[in-house]
Order: sequence, then structure tokens, then C-alpha cells
Amino acid sequence: MALYIKDPRVDDLAEQVRISLGARTKTDAVRAALQHELERASSRIPLREKLADLRARARKQLGPPVVGVDMKKLMDDLWEEGE
Repeated sequence: MALYIKDPRVDDLAEQVRISLGARTKTDAVRAALQHELERASSRIPLREKLADLRARARKQLGPPVVGVDMKKLMDDLWEEGE
């Protein structure tokens, strides 16, 4: 989908960013600026919330833990087999 910039001030800002970044095109400059803003916005999310989201996605994908399995013993046994 195309992005059309109709506001001359926004076009001027895109050109200024292009020049300051040394980008070849305004598209490259806008891409870099938007990526930077996404990273900046993401850094404002508290780590606790990021980890909670990660745990929820892992539970959804992996399912609940297997009851009655000693994971430490299982991992220890697997590592010892490789020796």
C-alpha cells in the first residue's frame, strides 16, 4: 500500500531526515524514522509487561506444563547421554 504525503511540512521533514541520515531516498528515511519510533515506543513498555506477554504467548503455543515430569532430571539425563 502506498503512502502519499500531502502536507508540505511533512515532506520537508522527510527530506531533512533523508539528508541527516544520508539515506538514498525519502522512503528509506521514512522507514528508518518509523522503525526508530517503534523501538522508542517499545522501550517505554515496562519489562514486567513485556515478560508477561512473552509468557502468555509461550503458554498459548506450548500448552500447559506436563504434570509429573521432573524437567531438571530429564535435562540432566539428556546432557549425560551426550558425553
